[in-house]
Amino acid sequence: MPVDRSGPTPLHAQISDTLHAEIRDRTIPPGDALPSEAALCERFGVSRSVIRQALATLADDGAVRRVRGRAAVALGTGEHRRLVQRVTGLFDQFDSTGLSLGTRVLSLRRTTAPRHIAERLGATEVLRIERVRSTADGPLAYVRTWLPADRFEDLTADVLTDASLHRLLRDRFGVRLVSGRRQVRAVPADEHIASCLDVAPAAPLLLLEGSSAEPGGAPVEWFESWHRSDRIVFDIDAEEDAEQVVLSPAHRPAERRAPSGGADPGGGDPGGALQRARRLLAELGAELADLDTGNDPGPGRA
Repeated sequence: MPVDRSGPTPLHAQISDTLHAEIRDRTIPPGDALPSEAALCERFGVSRSVIRQALATLADDGAVRRVRGRAAVALGTGEHRRLVQRVTGLFDQFDSTGLSLGTRVLSLRRTTAPRHIAERLGATEVLRIERVRSTADGPLAYVRTWLPADRFEDLTADVLTDASLHRLLRDRFGVRLVSGRRQVRAVPADEHIASCLDVAPAAPLLLLEGSSAEPGGAPVEWFESWHRSDRIVFDIDAEEDAEQVVLSPAHRPAERRAPSGGADPGGGDPGGALQRARRLLAELGAELADLDTGNDPGPGRA
């Protein structure tokens, strides 16, 4: 493919425009490697320095990711990132970085909750909310949310348009969401969601689902959020200091009886202090597990 050497547009700009168009129309799909620098030199009939200028422009525009010693990799146009281990919703995460996220409410109605959601929320009558979140580049996520109906019966579709649900729950209802469990799965788009997200039926989506709870561990929200996998990346912070062992009731350490005289056989601790510490650790682990699953820890363990 020859370039125009007589016009005012620099060679590297012509090449970056051509490659950007191919990434945008998915001739080079997101995640695929671009041809090598040598192959691009041969294709466009230019020097390696011109190709490197073009690739640098694409990287600055967020169209490719460059790694030393490897071919550049195409990124989805309008690709965004989400921290999935945060309780903060997508709207607030975008807002904190200066990105605008639009919200269109498809429906908000009172209904009877499916059994698994009723068990999680502790409520049979719920509000079921269907929303589409979009950026200037188009739809990004389809969100289905359930809330206990009696607690939020004044919630309307109008106040949720282009707004943060979590912020509304805090400012209007005094409900602050501080914890929850999340899980991520890859799923095919059904026809309804595919239509709303402007993708083909059965296109791969990233499904983020889980619950959010207020202080004390009482669950307030259950949600399912389908994200376009070509437009969003899920980030996870990994920190050694944040790691902890949470013991489920099925894995509580067995208590050992101290021999007569009050000393623990594992460490010679007078008065059974080590045994009491182990018991407290087991109780704390069980309580943390209950809070993670949204269960009431029960009397004597709250």
